[in-house]
Amino acid sequence: MNITILGPGAVGSLWACYLQKAGHNVCLWTRNSIPSEQSLSLSANENSSHQFKINDKQALIDCDLLVITVKAWQVESALLPLLPLLSKETILLFMHNGMGAIDNLKEHINHHPILQATTTHGALKENNTNVIHTGYGNTSLGPFNPLGKQCQFIQDVLNHSLPSVDWNPEINIALWKKLAINCAINPLTAIHQCKNGQLEQLDIHQYVVSICSEVHEILQKEGIEWSYSELLSSVNQVIKATSANYSSMNRDCFYQRKTEIDFITGYLLKRAKFHGISAPINQSLYNQIKQFEENTL
Repeated sequence: MNITILGPGAVGSLWACYLQKAGHNVCLWTRNSIPSEQSLSLSANENSSHQFKINDKQALIDCDLLVITVKAWQVESALLPLLPLLSKETILLFMHNGMGAIDNLKEHINHHPILQATTTHGALKENNTNVIHTGYGNTSLGPFNPLGKQCQFIQDVLNHSLPSVDWNPEINIALWKKLAINCAINPLTAIHQCKNGQLEQLDIHQYVVSICSEVHEILQKEGIEWSYSELLSSVNQVIKATSANYSSMNRDCFYQRKTEIDFITGYLLKRAKFHGISAPINQSLYNQIKQFEENTL
């Protein structure tokens, strides 16, 4: 397939390398829009080197699959300028943290087949030329619109490149569950500037418990069947499994970059307001991150 990766950060670069290794024609698209070439070294079980064209308009015109791996808050500004070059048959695959980024774009993109994915693979981009596959996981893929339902074959494309990939017709449920876990971990680790594992400490973990309680009430109203104990257990498992890691929001605050808070806790709060639910702890965390952004950006 002809595949373009929009936003070759850590996750985008990881997929670019594996998709090229699997034999696909892969191009990268970056924010500067200047055509060039880029070499990427992938550090994994089998190290490999890859050469990519960057910002090649013809590659975009011929694109079968556009994989969107920019930050949630960048989705609209990154994608809209590219739409005139895309065929209406081009499949759009969104793979970013958080929810709500596609909602404002629906009228512009609904004629495309649209897929959403969430992945637990870990990636670290050390510099412009080296990406490390830091942890093996799995990817869930599913349709956003009716045209997307006809694109289950993309599961095989991705699974052949970087397993394991499952097709989930109810991808929205998987996205909500990931959002719930992110709500419990990301803002706290950003505010306390700590690694994920430090959330196990009793003085901080009490906030994890309270966040999960508020989140669970909203999940119930959204029709997500997930018990409170299952939610808290999943959050604790992620904290333990990623104990040595810094969350993406932690790093964004550390490097004084814009965070994805509007599409994580912010999205949760929008849904809470819709259902008439109060979520004061999540609101407080949201306010603290937004205040930090205002003071530093």
